[in-house]
Amino acid sequence: MKVMNCLDPRLKEFVLFCIERSGNSWPGLYDEMANVAGQRLFKGLGYIELKELGLSLAASNLDNLIRFVDRVVSQDHPE
Repeated sequence: MKVMNCLDPRLKEFVLFCIERSGNSWPGLYDEMANVAGQRLFKGLGYIELKELGLSLAASNLDNLIRFVDRVVSQDHPE
């Protein structure tokens, strides 16, 4: 996965949109992200578009996805 600062800002917005809808606990957040992508509820972005922007929801990428979400949350809610 690319470095956070190089990612398209829509990816951070996508994660925050999903967190707002379902909270940030796993696996509920993953389910919500899959639901939102599957229905293109965030700016029309689906699985393919998200992957092209640098965010894969594939189960084989779950560790990277969790790290990405953790970085988004920590940047959005600095201590």
